[in-house]
Amino acid sequence: MYSMIPENIVPVSLTLGPVTTNGGVTTDYISLKNVHRVVAVFHLKQAAGHATGIDPVQAQAVAGTNVKAITNTVPIWANEDVAATSVMVRQTDAITYNVTNDVKSKIVTMDIDPAGFDVAGGFDCLAFTIDDSSQANNFVSAVAYIVPRYPGVNVIVD
Repeated sequence: MYSMIPENIVPVSLTLGPVTTNGGVTTDYISLKNVHRVVAVFHLKQAAGHATGIDPVQAQAVAGTNVKAITNTVPIWANEDVAATSVMVRQTDAITYNVTNDVKSKIVTMDIDPAGFDVAGGFDCLAFTIDDSSQANNFVSAVAYIVPRYPGVNVIVD
């Protein structure tokens, strides 16, 4: 048995493969016009313990114009040790998530609803910042799975 990404879901790479968290990371920005929801998936490889934070941010353009933090909490799931289990554990809804400070491989997902953005202020773009771990051998990769608002409508992500 296998699973598939549903036909209307659009996967978008937010990082071009794994990148070091040394110095911090800002993912690519994506437009949320015509988007119903975004599920962002982060894979972290912690070779040195660090309570790395993942923060969704909103902007007025995919160039990262006028970036600010989101204000609505989002559903979060995490697996803090993928070598030990495949179970994702529901976390407390929040506007940020910090992984545990240990040497493990982790998966974190955030379910983003664009309706919670400052749409009236022109904020319809999403990115994530990942804290500086000060460790060249700690890595993150991120993919957004976009659910279009209307079936059959193309989603423009850049």
